[in-house]
This record gives sequence, C-alpha cells and structure tokens, in this order.
Amino acid sequence: MSKINFSKEAVKKVVLDIDNKVKILNINKFSNQVDIEIEVSNFTHKAKSDLEKKLLPALNEFFLKDISFSIKFTAVKKDDLNNVNQLSNIKNVIAISSAKGGVGKSTVTANIAITFKNMGFNVGVLDADIYGPSMHIMFDLVGRKPLAVKVNGKSKMKPLESYGVKVLSIGFFTGIDQAVIWRGPMATKALNQLIFDAEWGELDFLIIDLPPGTGDIHLSIMQKISVNGSVVLSTPQIVAMADARKGITMFKQENINIPVLGVIENMSYFSPPDLDDKKYYIFGKDGVKNLSEDFNIPFLGEIPIIQSLRESSDIGRPGVLQEGSELTKIFNEITKKIIINLTERNKNLPPTEILKIKTMAGCSS
Repeated sequence: MSKINFSKEAVKKVVLDIDNKVKILNINKFSNQVDIEIEVSNFTHKAKSDLEKKLLPALNEFFLKDISFSIKFTAVKKDDLNNVNQLSNIKNVIAISSAKGGVGKSTVTANIAITFKNMGFNVGVLDADIYGPSMHIMFDLVGRKPLAVKVNGKSKMKPLESYGVKVLSIGFFTGIDQAVIWRGPMATKALNQLIFDAEWGELDFLIIDLPPGTGDIHLSIMQKISVNGSVVLSTPQIVAMADARKGITMFKQENINIPVLGVIENMSYFSPPDLDDKKYYIFGKDGVKNLSEDFNIPFLGEIPIIQSLRESSDIGRPGVLQEGSELTKIFNEITKKIIINLTERNKNLPPTEILKIKTMAGCSS
C-alpha cells in the first residue's frame, strides 16, 4: 500500500475504521509530530493499551515515515452522558442567532415560537441571553418564578408556560433593574442549570434565543446540546450584517458544523399606514438576501418595520397572536420554510455532534 501525506480526515478514517465507538476530540500537528486526543468509554489501562497497540501501527503504515504519532486518551464524563440523555424527550433544537444586539432577534424568536405552537407543535423557548434576558417580558411573565417539581427523585425547575409555549429565562430570577455581573464560568453554570435542571417534558422544538456575539455561551450550548440547525437574523444594514456573517461562519466551522437553516431579514422596510403601497428602505435594500447568496444558504423571508410588532412585544403578547393579520402571514411563511429546511436536514444529515473543545486550537479555522 502506498503511503500518503498527513491530513486530519485521513487520520480520522484510520482511527474510526479500527474503533468507530471512540470520539476524536482533537488532532494537532506540530512539525512532524501529530497529537491525537481520543475520548473512550472504557478508560481502563488494558483497554487503552490494547487500542493504542492497534492504532499506532495502522497510522504508521498509512502515512509517510517522517510523521510521528502520539495518542492521549480521555474518559467520557458521566455528567455529559447524563445531560445528553436528559434531552432525549426533545425532538429538535433550533438556535436563533444574530451575533449583533438590537436587530430584533428576541422579538422574532418569540413570534416564531408562537407560530410553531399555532401549527400544533409542542414548543419550548430557552432564553440563553444571560446578560440581557427578554423572554420573560415578551411572554408576559415578569415577576413569575418557576416551581420545583420532583422527577425520578430529583428536584427540577418546571418552565413557565405562556400562550402554550414553555419558557425559561434568567430573567425569572433577577429584578427588573438588576444587572447580571458575572464572569463567563458563572454565566455558563447558570445556563447549564436552565438546560439540564429543567423538566421540559415532551417537545417537538426547543428554540434557543442566543445572545449577541460568538463567545462563551454559544460554545457552552454546543458542548452540551446536539443542535439540529440554526437560523441567523439581521437587518439589511452593512454594520449589522458584518456581525451576522461572523455568526454564519461560526456555525459553519468544521468542528462546530451546525447547519444554517436560513437567514431572516428584519426591519426590511417601512410602509406608512396611510400609504401601504409605498416602501421606505431605511436600513438598505436586499442586504440579507444578498448575504444568503454569498453563503449559499436559504433566504427565509423579510419582516418590515411594523409598529404593532414592537408594541405587542412590549406588553408581552407576541404579534402573531393577532389572527389573520399581515404579521401572522409573514411569520407563517418564514416558519414553514424553517420546517421544510429542517425536515430536509434531518433526512439527509446525521445528528450534529456535540462540540468538544479542549483548547483554543479547536476553534481555529
């Protein structure tokens, strides 16, 4: 057999051909040294030694002789296994991101959730914006707190329900004027509690309202949950789309690889009530549609500036509850496209792997 040059994909193939039950966490090459980190369920000395004796000769036989391999074994954390199992009652997880604050992502998330519910699905919303929660306001749940329930002898939070949608937010546990002044690890711990210390029940969709940026919270979610797909939202303004591009790129990273189900353009134009055939493109025209073409991802639709959408969010009654309104029609079309693209994704792609990052090298492009 002719030997080949190094590539990460070739290393993965060799390892998984020998044992397809292991999980490859990292493959790093430094000069002629290749370090492979593998997660195994059987962490006994004998099991690790036996696997290493199979892997090293196979790798040395497959690749050119000037490459040296070392293998580090990591045990599967029982807590991680338990956490994954706890979400087995949730069929689909969709993350909604903008990577930019102030573009209406939370408003759109709340209305998509209600639209899913109106279509007959069981829906939950996780407000992952630890520093700037808003779902408790948009679902008219200010001042309410989740109750504790016993599940298999363990105490769990019962998400609050509004308009038929289950909701959890850090906003339930903070005052209206109270700032959440936490470092990353503290925020991540709080997020994990919202995800895994909750009794979500049977859900068709758990929609995660992501915070701005591409930081700790995003990575924590990807390390804990298998996310079926993401939706990215932006206004057509160049400044907003600059961050949306980063959000799309994050999801497309090789080691993250969460399918982008599509992009939504919010605040596309304004039509005065007395001149509804007139459109003013305040933030620019077709910016997000062009963005979707740049990345070859679906364009889900545009949402104009509608005063009632803002007003309904402020009073905690999402706008799509106005049956037969133009707003409801817009969100119905967007949500139908999300369902179509998600169904296609679930049919043609395997479940998204839970992200394993040990060092910042795991995030390199």
